Amino acid sequence: MRVISTNQMRALEENSEFLGVSRLTLMENAGRAVANCLVTKYENLSKIRVLVVAGPGNNGGDGFVAARHLACRGAHVDVIILAKPEQIRTREARKNFDIINNMMMSIHIYKATSVDKLRKLRDLFNSANVIIDAILGTGIKGIVREPLFTAIEMINSSNAFKVAVDVPSGLNSDTGEVHGVAVKADITITFHAAKKGLLLESAKEYVGELVVADIGIPREAEMIVGPGDVKPLIKPRDPWSKKGDFGRVLVIGGSSEYSGAPALAALASLRTGADLVIVATPSSVANVIRSFSPNIIVRSLSGDFLNIKHLERLIDLTARATSVVIGPGLGLEEETIEVVNEYVEKVSDKVKLVIDADALKAISREINVVKRRKVILTPHAGEFRILTQVALSKDIEDRRRSVMDAASKLKVVLLVKGHYDVISDGSRVKVNVTGNPSMTVGGTGDILSGILATLASWSDDLFQVACAGAFINGLAGDLASKELGNHIIATDLLEFIPRVFKILGEKRVLSRGYSMLERSLE
Repeated sequence: MRVISTNQMRALEENSEFLGVSRLTLMENAGRAVANCLVTKYENLSKIRVLVVAGPGNNGGDGFVAARHLACRGAHVDVIILAKPEQIRTREARKNFDIINNMMMSIHIYKATSVDKLRKLRDLFNSANVIIDAILGTGIKGIVREPLFTAIEMINSSNAFKVAVDVPSGLNSDTGEVHGVAVKADITITFHAAKKGLLLESAKEYVGELVVADIGIPREAEMIVGPGDVKPLIKPRDPWSKKGDFGRVLVIGGSSEYSGAPALAALASLRTGADLVIVATPSSVANVIRSFSPNIIVRSLSGDFLNIKHLERLIDLTARATSVVIGPGLGLEEETIEVVNEYVEKVSDKVKLVIDADALKAISREINVVKRRKVILTPHAGEFRILTQVALSKDIEDRRRSVMDAASKLKVVLLVKGHYDVISDGSRVKVNVTGNPSMTVGGTGDILSGILATLASWSDDLFQVACAGAFINGLAGDLASKELGNHIIATDLLEFIPRVFKILGEKRVLSRGYSMLERSLE
């Protein structure tokens, strides 16, 4: 039996919406699955009294859908909602409540906002043949409060056949912990995959028989990077936050030939939310990089390019950084290649590194220096071939397998850029579908590196960081292209990174395609 955590399930629901399968559709399928289970159990529903006990969240919404389907099939249906209708928390649950509220001849609705009101409805619990528990679902936090606590006790004291929707109310779906009281179901109908806590020995008396119902979540919701993979990574800003709490990023890059790349990475890191970004760069371009923005702090290293004399200074700067980008604009002088490999080998294995551009070519000489370190490598297909001696196919399945195999061998996170980005840590693999051909312009990879560095300051899960960074970078490019046309430049993306975070923070439908982009630009 497949097992999933509560957070993973929430991510899948978000990603399904991104792919066009709305939460309303998922709720419809969930409620129908509950009703279908009872249809198979009872030959004649017209002789069955069903009581749905619903909370104000999406679990209650599933219960409202089940109530409608059962009433349509002839059952006598009563619904108790443990809140005022105006307290229903989601658009989907509210819509389904409104539907059953209009079914005044086939569904009877009772509002129980207090323990006293609930106890007056005891006869409904005692006369029901079936009670559907749609009170809490997976979102429980802390001890169950009244009147929900009493409602669960009244369900348990009834002789009715008890059906839990997704998870018995009061039971933690991840840990199996009981939050003061929990429904003791005869059957639990959970959705898409079994939640971890439902399979524990201690949970059996509450779960009863466990049935896993398909609700139409596409396989791609697990395979692609979507908003559900990104939102959990975004670090909330506490009012008491201070400088440094959101990251101190070090960018090691630049040479006498290239000044723009490290500046772009630094500005992208700041736009993503880092508090401080320092660029360590040869003195030949230090003032040029300073001129890009007063927001960038520059540390000048003597000479035209990175060399071994700079190693000690770089390690000192790294000690104060929460993450490091190395590679943008470094060039491929022999001394530069030497110092890159020496640096990666000597820095603590606790340092989170984003290795990009010329640094990728440098480490290809001594690829073992990155193994088992906290590293994200960001090659395009050509750089991937230099690193692994493997030519990538355009077939997405072959590409996924090749990247996953390489990540497993190197013991790092790989983010392979392309028409579809492929991300893997050797055990997990995802495909990012944001982005567009206008992003082939130089510098967009440096933007990505800066985004990754900030996100790496917020999380130790570098696979999740790489997934989120690819999504944000690609969506910024999509927004820029939609507003400005196909002829964008890398600096255009900088202005759209905050818009991506704004969109992700809003409670709106985020779906793939131009309709999403048009809404975000309104």
